[in-house]
This record gives sequence, structure tokens and C-alpha cells, in this order.
Amino acid sequence: MKMSTSHCMIITAIAAFLLSGTISSASADALPPYKDELFSAQTVMQTSDNGAFETINYDEMRDINGRDQIPEQRVQQKYVSLGIRKLQQDETLSLDGHRIDVTRVGPTDNAAFTVIFIHGRDGTRRLGANDFTFGGNFNRVKNLVAGNGGTYYSPTVRTFDSDGVANIVELIRYASERSGGRPVILSCASMGSQICWGVTRDPASVKRLKGMLIVSGVTDPDFTKSAFYKAKLPMYFAHGSRDPVYAATDQQGLFEALYKSKYPTRFTLFDTGNHGTPIRMIDWRKVLNWILAS
Repeated sequence: MKMSTSHCMIITAIAAFLLSGTISSASADALPPYKDELFSAQTVMQTSDNGAFETINYDEMRDINGRDQIPEQRVQQKYVSLGIRKLQQDETLSLDGHRIDVTRVGPTDNAAFTVIFIHGRDGTRRLGANDFTFGGNFNRVKNLVAGNGGTYYSPTVRTFDSDGVANIVELIRYASERSGGRPVILSCASMGSQICWGVTRDPASVKRLKGMLIVSGVTDPDFTKSAFYKAKLPMYFAHGSRDPVYAATDQQGLFEALYKSKYPTRFTLFDTGNHGTPIRMIDWRKVLNWILAS
């Protein structure tokens, strides 16, 4: 049954009201199942650190060739639900002198929670909003977030330096204020992880954040000196074991140090996975529910 945009917005508003109460009670199931049979049915090969570290079986023939209609370009139709595009808008935000191109999925105001995805080198806002690449995983996160009353932002980051960090600091402030201070989760992929690490050093942003996800990222040896670390906000890592860009062992070393210090952290390693594997394979529902419940 087709719904009008107004009906869709009403449903989203109701979901936001219900979800805000769920999040405030720190429920482990803040986000209900969404295509879990396609995205969450992954084989855990081994776990350690009381389940905080897990190794997931990854197979290119199954998880790319068997999943995509056109390998690495277009996923099979069953993996996506395109009705969420009714809530999607490209816009340019002017925030205290910072102009930021974003794709927004979900309401501008009163979001139940916010998820911001930062792309890597040569990416734009379109990467994090593409419904069909990376096995449809961005379509899933859009549906999980906006379909439950939240707002998802995919901004364009032009430089991965202090200027890029400053832009995302402003976007975090904007999202937090427009949502009435509800949870903001920042996720960064590949070179974009430099933006996440920069944000961890901004005390004002840390007060607005609920947690962070680092996907195939670079390691920050000085993370323990950051405001984010001192606030003990949850940190989730996802990496491919054969990543040729940023070695998984480097990130694992940081995770182990954090875990031993009783810091709230999780690590998912995709066995034989490459640099782009975690973006395709990360279980967004599991990650977001863990952060929201922490």
C-alpha cells in the first residue's frame, strides 16, 4: 500500500516519540529488526574478551557475487527498500560560517536520535546515501534510523584536517540542537576516521555524542588523552583482517588496550575481509543498539 508523504511523516513522528522513550530507558532493542535475515545472519567464527571481540566469516563469492545483481555496483532488489527516499533530501547547511553539503534522511527537527556517517578519501555525501552499493548496507542504515524516527546525515568532507573536523563539529552541534539534545552517533570510515579522532578532542562535541563507530580506520595512539576517552563513551571498531590500507592489527592493539582498561568497546573483525568489507558487512542494527544501550 502506498502512503502519502504526510502520512509517512506522521508515522515517523510517532516512531520518534516511542523510540525516544525506549532510548532513554537504555533498552538493548531500541531499534527493532529490519531485514535481519539478510544482514544479521552472519557466522561468528570465534569470540574473545567476554564477547567484546568477534571474528565473522566473510566470503567474497557469497557476500559480493552472491549478493549483488552487478558485483560491487548494484545489490539485488530484496536487500533494499526505497520508500525511505521520501524522507531524503540533499541540502547545503550554513553553520556559523561553515558550509556543509549533506544528504539528510529523516526530519530536520526533533529526531529521536542522529547518525552521522563520514566517508573516506575521494568520497562525497552520495557514498553514504547510495542505496545499491556496498550490498545495500547504506539503505539498511537509512531505514533503521529514519524508519524509527531518527535522522541520518551523510556529509561531504572536503579535507581530512582541522578544517574538516571543524565542519563536523558544527554538524554535530546543529544535529544535537535541532533534536533537543537527543543521542548523536558519529561513524567514520577509512581516512574519514581522522575526522572522528579529531572530534574526540573537542569537549563540546563529546558532550553531545552518544558513541562512535570506526570502520576500516587509522589508529589514534593518543586517543586515551582525548575528552571522548575521559567521558568513557562507547567505541565500536570494524575491520577486515586483510586490509591493505590500514592494518587490522594496529586497530586491534588499540581495542585490546581499551578493553583491558575496562573501557566500553567492541571489535568486529571480518576474516579475509579487505578495506571495503566492513562497510558492506557491518551489522548496523547491532552496532547502533549497543551504542544506544550503553
